[in-house]
Amino acid sequence: MAETLQAPAGVDPARPSSARIYDYLLGGANNFEADRAAAGRLAQRIPEVADTAWANRGFHQRAAKWIAEQGVRQFIDIGSGLPTVGNTHEVVRRVAPDARVVYVDNDPIVLAHSAELIGDDKTAVVIIADLREPDAILENPRLQELIDPGEPTGLLMTAVLHFISDASKPRALLARYVAALADGSYLALSHRTFDHKPTAAMRTLAEVGEQAAGGSHYRSKDEIRAFFDGLELVPPYQGAEPDVSWVGLWGCEDPALADSEGSRWLYCGVARKNGLTRQPWYPIRLPGAPPDEARQD
Repeated sequence: MAETLQAPAGVDPARPSSARIYDYLLGGANNFEADRAAAGRLAQRIPEVADTAWANRGFHQRAAKWIAEQGVRQFIDIGSGLPTVGNTHEVVRRVAPDARVVYVDNDPIVLAHSAELIGDDKTAVVIIADLREPDAILENPRLQELIDPGEPTGLLMTAVLHFISDASKPRALLARYVAALADGSYLALSHRTFDHKPTAAMRTLAEVGEQAAGGSHYRSKDEIRAFFDGLELVPPYQGAEPDVSWVGLWGCEDPALADSEGSRWLYCGVARKNGLTRQPWYPIRLPGAPPDEARQD
């Protein structure tokens, strides 16, 4: 199959990308042969892998819409990936036509195809940055033009933290983002898990993750629940207790029908920031303060 997608500067088409693999699994066209081959390897060990991608996408869309229904009018979507059906700004504007959205991803091809994503929209922007550098993201002028630190924000981090190793302190990174948000903000997060999964399938996912994103880090339900410490989790569906759930269950109408095998590769949750001690939006460096890498979770 001849390639029709042009690789922008900084993109190696021979190396698969998690964003482009995800795009392929969702039926998109912004991917290379290396991405399709990686997706094929996953499908051999995990036949439900496409269902997993769709289940996560469904959670992302339902959560974003629900947060907009709570009155939130600005969103930061970190690990946004490539243009596909039902992007964040399209979903939330069905509820709030004036909603503002900042997309963040570390794959340069996302920026290259941002015109397809947002066109000439002045209230949605794409930033190429690394999740592990929260100051660079929060201090980005394009983000500051759209996101008012005094208003509640919807922070969306779906299927991205499992690419962050424990050595990079994902809980501390997430806390840095949450601390910058006003009370009344919401966090929507999904994360791959190893709970109840076959070893061979996990090994294949780990190998593909290592090649595409430098690593893939599975975490248990308790570890994923800990990402929401200090926040007020909302019930995933009517009649449920506030907690994390499988991605297919969150916001579903019928839990029995929504509980697919593909859904059970990721836990998710939505939580509200309510009365937490708030740190400045723009980080303050106090004289004598230890460097970031010396700080503890």
